[in-house]
Amino acid sequence: MSYLVMARKWRPQRFDELVGQEHVARTLENAIKNGRIHHAYLFCGPRGVGKTSAARILAKAINCAAGPTPAPCNECQSCREITQGNGVDVFEIDGASNTGVDDIRELRENVRYFPAHSRFKIFIIDEVHMLSINAFNALLKVLEEPPPHTKFIFATTEAHKIPATILSRCQRFDFRRLPGGKIAAQLKAITEREAVVISPMALHLIAHQAEGSMRDALSTLDQVVAYSGETVADEDVENLLGVVDRSLLLETAAALLQRNSRAVLETLLKVDEIGFSIRHFCKDLIDIFRSLIFLKIFQDSPRPPADFFATAEGLQPLANLADLADLERDLALLLKLEKELATSSFPLITLEAGLLRISHLPPAQPLAALIEGLAAMEKRLGGTAPPPPFCCPRPETTSSSSPPAARPPKPEAPRAPTEKAGDWPGFLAHLNSAKPLLAAQLGTGRLLSFSPGRIDLGFLQGTYEIRQINEAAIRQEMEQRLEHYFGRKVSLNVTPLTAEELAVQGGSPTTPEERLSREALAHPAVKSVLRVLGGQVEDVKPLGETFPQADSSAGDPMQN
Repeated sequence: MSYLVMARKWRPQRFDELVGQEHVARTLENAIKNGRIHHAYLFCGPRGVGKTSAARILAKAINCAAGPTPAPCNECQSCREITQGNGVDVFEIDGASNTGVDDIRELRENVRYFPAHSRFKIFIIDEVHMLSINAFNALLKVLEEPPPHTKFIFATTEAHKIPATILSRCQRFDFRRLPGGKIAAQLKAITEREAVVISPMALHLIAHQAEGSMRDALSTLDQVVAYSGETVADEDVENLLGVVDRSLLLETAAALLQRNSRAVLETLLKVDEIGFSIRHFCKDLIDIFRSLIFLKIFQDSPRPPADFFATAEGLQPLANLADLADLERDLALLLKLEKELATSSFPLITLEAGLLRISHLPPAQPLAALIEGLAAMEKRLGGTAPPPPFCCPRPETTSSSSPPAARPPKPEAPRAPTEKAGDWPGFLAHLNSAKPLLAAQLGTGRLLSFSPGRIDLGFLQGTYEIRQINEAAIRQEMEQRLEHYFGRKVSLNVTPLTAEELAVQGGSPTTPEERLSREALAHPAVKSVLRVLGGQVEDVKPLGETFPQADSSAGDPMQN
């Protein structure tokens, strides 16, 4: 006996077996119950979602010996013939291979004769949009005045190609893409009946690969069982489908969220060594970041989307590494990168450059919140003029030393550069306009000390940034730009630090509250206010919370 593939073996035979198309099944069942069966139906939707299966079920329902009934018996002669595809009164026509007007004329001749032993003659035309204009015109007359013993069911994946004159004479039903959760649930039920042992994660991978098509999912499941036998391992499914190892995706996502460019490149080297598709890897990475955003938004929801949380296993630690704004920005950049990969001649290099750009981005700062907070502070201070820009401290001079006398400049000689006022954030902003990548690399370091003639930076030891900055050419360019910006020679010293030392020196905040506090205290305008007024910050609150009112008993704020 020949083998029957799963897509045919488990084809729906009743309306209640149509997965994901409940709106179509309910409408057709009610139409049959109430005797309101139309003479022409149009089933539209993507491939493999049940259009032809629904057409066969409808044909059985109206021709069943016990019908018309919304629940065909599947046992009478008519039901069996339709199930086997050889019904004498049900004609399945492929619109792609019968496109000419002569084919439709033959159909019109056939329409005139009564059915052999069924209640109705039913014509199912698949891919009806492939018919020619002349064929549609020939079909139009039959649809305008159909014989009472005929019914037409059309199926198409491109309804926009069907003439409006045909559409207006049909009842249209739009079939939907099946959610991944429903496909996985149906696959689980089928594998249990087939006595196939397979994990929920493997079923999810198959459902995800099908992209909403139940027929594609069943075909892939057939292939997986043929490859692995009755016990399917997750590794077999990943290898067969060419799916990127989930642990490798999680490593890459963690490296991006931790802004660790070295770890990003190391994972990409693994992807290249294993031979995964570069574009497929980027798409899977997009799915990971989408899942992280869902985790952030729905983690406290009483009714989270069930289909999503089947894919979110093991992502909670990653979701804790970044704020929602950072995840949204990273996802937008990944989507843009995926488009670039589609036309790139060097996909691996394009992916490396794109992910390095993401890993060099500083944490997102709400600019509107900072502006509103400063406006509120100015209002509390009574509308005083804004403080002068914060600059680096001038070197202190002893009483025994005096500044050197200024030499009268010679007309023919250029003036010597004078020392400029500036600070480290200002220099990074200045450098970002000319060398954004270099500025991003410096921004990943920690400012250990700052004086007019010396700048000490700390970096996590072994990182890509510290190797770059220690290169002779980059170090020379940095010192030249520092001298140009500050107006004097500046020594740049780079110190490798361990993770513990970096945390002691003021590492990355571990909670949103700590990050908010550190960003506020590091803002140049806030530093200027503190220096001018001689006060200190006691508390930092997020935007939207009311600022504490000044205590009248505290006296003059300029003295506190």
